[in-house]
Amino acid sequence: MKIALCQMNPIIGDIEGNKQKIIDGYNKAIESRVDLIIFPELTITGYSPQDLIERKAFRDIVTKTTIEIAAITGDVGLIFGTITEEFDTVGTGLYNSAVLCYNGKIQFTQHKTLLPNYDVFDEVRYFESAKEVYVHEFNGERLGISICEDIWNDADYWKQRRYYRDPVQRLVEKGSTILINISASPYAYGRREERYKMLSTLTKTNQLPLIYVCVAGGQTDLVFDGASMCFNQNGSLEVMGKTFDEDFLIYDTKKEYEPITEVEESLEDEVLSALIYGVKEYAIKTGFSKALVGLSGGIDSALVTYIAVKALGKENVHVVMMPSQYSSEGSVKDSEKLISNLGITSDNISIQPVFDKINEMLQPAFEGLSNDITEENMQARIRGLYLMAFSNKFNYLLCTTGNKSEMAVGYATLYGDMNGALGVIADVYKTDVFNIARYINSEKEIIPNNIITKPPSAELRPDQKDEDSLPPYELLDKILRMYLEQYKEVDEIVSVVGNKEIVKNVLQLVDRNEFKRYQSAPPLRVSTKSFGYGRRIPIVQGWRKKNTSLTK
Repeated sequence: MKIALCQMNPIIGDIEGNKQKIIDGYNKAIESRVDLIIFPELTITGYSPQDLIERKAFRDIVTKTTIEIAAITGDVGLIFGTITEEFDTVGTGLYNSAVLCYNGKIQFTQHKTLLPNYDVFDEVRYFESAKEVYVHEFNGERLGISICEDIWNDADYWKQRRYYRDPVQRLVEKGSTILINISASPYAYGRREERYKMLSTLTKTNQLPLIYVCVAGGQTDLVFDGASMCFNQNGSLEVMGKTFDEDFLIYDTKKEYEPITEVEESLEDEVLSALIYGVKEYAIKTGFSKALVGLSGGIDSALVTYIAVKALGKENVHVVMMPSQYSSEGSVKDSEKLISNLGITSDNISIQPVFDKINEMLQPAFEGLSNDITEENMQARIRGLYLMAFSNKFNYLLCTTGNKSEMAVGYATLYGDMNGALGVIADVYKTDVFNIARYINSEKEIIPNNIITKPPSAELRPDQKDEDSLPPYELLDKILRMYLEQYKEVDEIVSVVGNKEIVKNVLQLVDRNEFKRYQSAPPLRVSTKSFGYGRRIPIVQGWRKKNTSLTK
């Protein structure tokens, strides 16, 4: 069978726009003389529409549009993801479904069986699970159609499975000759390699070809990398879609292809590509054409500026330098060099006069009290005020510059450097920030080397260094990875890194600063566990305080 894969980038809720993309893809499939074209999961609505699903008006338009799309089909089959309704006396009556259309109508519908309810997924909130799976005969083949999570439960690959049911195995047992999976699988570094290994194992075990179609695009904090895959019955990957882009692929199950064995680049290359794509997608889909960054002379703001330039073009990025009495001459010069290297516009506006005036006005109330973090945060909040003024006046997308390490331990100021619409590197540890910066400079110096080599500093007090308040970033990040992504506790972490006091202090900082992260900009997700929607920890809680075995 000759099959087209349309790796589409929908916009959540843009039913009419998504419909037109499906029709355009279908017409291209006809021109390409294929038998079948396949689109990703929830193509009509975008993934995930979340509580839009609860609006009847929204669902009615989705249903109407699904029927309208089916009506334009001829002999070429069309599979796409949509929402369907089958009301009963129990449950929501709503399904995340794949529909197969040809000859002017919907000929077959398969609901999703396995509804993920972890990390960023919350499908149990909205959908019912399929009661059964079925195969459908089309053009001499028996199609076994599944949706995203349905294929992530293969007993031959996973040592521990999330679900008892295995819908894909049921499709195999029912006589499928081709397996099809439509997906909306968010990007995280390492996930594409995992998909490849899992799908290769599944196809080799079952001796069936597999067509895996994944969505592309960015949806707020989630990045979808595309990279749709076609495997033959021997488990060899034969065709793969572009990464971080839309694509139109054709796969002939009767043809032999050169096997593909490399599916993922280095962490630096992959994460940088994901962040650039995420910024571009967020800007386009929220109506911004220009970005703004507060440029401090440090590595975080330098990296964010570089990413913004790559995403939107140098003519669409503006930076503001906001020095104070504590800003080093080197930081200003480093910033100016980066501005020159990138060819972007800038402003240099001191915060010192405003800071002095605020101190003067607060002096009667603060008389007799020494300077502390209050004065440091005031400086950050003045900078936040400046940046929001620029954003409002010129309609800039304000990008925050905090990294994951800082966000984890609360080394950031609410209503100051946390101001902004998008946390560009908020899911990137500080050590990876350094590695990515070095990667950018691998052919020529773009980010000034002095920015990379100098000790990190917030420059909010004389001779300040990050390591005055935090452990060295190599140690900090090792602790954070184990706590945030591997769910390890004090004793387990201490057994690896030593120094129980440091470990306890870091974990307490993470827990204490949950309230800041609740108010932070959405972070572009590039790891398996980012802050934001996928990590839900209560602000008010006594876990570490009451559980003395963890703190002794």
